[in-house]
Amino acid sequence: MNQEEVRKQVLAELMRIAPELEAGEIVPGKLLREQVDLDSMDWLNFLVALHERFKVEIPEADYAKLATLDQVVTYLSAKAQ
Repeated sequence: MNQEEVRKQVLAELMRIAPELEAGEIVPGKLLREQVDLDSMDWLNFLVALHERFKVEIPEADYAKLATLDQVVTYLSAKAQ
């Protein structure tokens, strides 16, 4: 799966959890939680949704590596191979 496809799917999950979001408003290198205003429960729901969609284990130790859209896409692209 290429990075563009991963990005589309990540954004789809993000918008499912935060329906008020506009995909075009997300700045890829900026902290996602600040842009989307997700509380910790929504953030965990987002990570679980990514785990289920991509069938990729995301250990808690890696959560800090998933702060921006670019980081999430890079992480999932590498793991989903």
